[in-house]
Amino acid sequence: MTRRWLFLLVAFAATLFFLGRRNSLGMLFARPERREKPKEASNLFTEKGRSLVGMAAGDAENAVRKALDLIGGVEKLDVRGKTVLIKPNVVSGKPHPVTTNPAVVEAVVKLLYEAGAAKVYVGDMSAFITLATSSTLRHMEKNGIRSAAERAGAEVVGFEDHAWVEVPLPEARYIDKALVTEWLFKVDLVVNLPVIKTHRSASYSICLKNFIGCTHLRQRPYLVDAGHWEELVAEFNLAFRPVLHIVDGTVSMVEGGPWEGAPSDTGVIIASGDPVAADVVGLGIIRAHGRWDRVTGKEVWQQTQIRHALALGLGRDRERITLRTDGSGEQFADLVKEVHEQTGLEPSF
Repeated sequence: MTRRWLFLLVAFAATLFFLGRRNSLGMLFARPERREKPKEASNLFTEKGRSLVGMAAGDAENAVRKALDLIGGVEKLDVRGKTVLIKPNVVSGKPHPVTTNPAVVEAVVKLLYEAGAAKVYVGDMSAFITLATSSTLRHMEKNGIRSAAERAGAEVVGFEDHAWVEVPLPEARYIDKALVTEWLFKVDLVVNLPVIKTHRSASYSICLKNFIGCTHLRQRPYLVDAGHWEELVAEFNLAFRPVLHIVDGTVSMVEGGPWEGAPSDTGVIIASGDPVAADVVGLGIIRAHGRWDRVTGKEVWQQTQIRHALALGLGRDRERITLRTDGSGEQFADLVKEVHEQTGLEPSF
């Protein structure tokens, strides 16, 4: 037994103990309550067959609004009278960029209510190891996401406290089905709210990787097929496609991760209906810092998550993406230039 697997075994035992104390021991072994077909969402943020990506600078609330306006505005979601789930990154109780910036969570909740949403929820399930010592809701309390969400009128949920749904994945190569939180099917719309960060096993974590928080603990990639981490990340996204991705780049992790790493005050928000397009722009930001070999060692379009996601039809390629930007100052201009050089996407101001 390798040290890695011994560590996972200890973490598994600790998780069982913790969940057992909360009378939730059955979660790890419970059968899904029902079976659902993959839930696809059309990309509403396109123009002339091209995926739109907005990248904006400013304080969290203004940057969220500007990034969305660049791709057509929140009106495209038609959220009036609908329920919406926001899925941030709550891998642990640590502050951003390990987790999503609470200010960004609050800004998105406010924007959805202003657009007429009937009810907004903020939900996730923390990583296998961190659940051994605390719940997702407690992690949200510690990193400030819970108070920010509730201040804006949202209700927070920890997926481990709820039921699971089985979704067949006939197009996948490395897994035949996904066990996902019922919350994906309890609401009308899902908005993905990841942070930009590097990742020791998946190379990086942005839109595609953030979906793993919706999967059951026993289906985390390192327990399914550790040799195909990044392919599995892409394939799980076949189960459900959020209607919008808003990426927190207020502070980005450009080395290390996902638990801790080097932060950079990148000061941007990225918005798109295309997870591949948004990931590519985020990867351009990571590559611009030149500190993480798993990302700098390959061109953006050669990253395994990106290549596999494109093969699965989860997004558009370089020739069918339009990047729009809105910001001022030398730092923003330099970052836009770097993103263009690293991705090949021509920015339009």
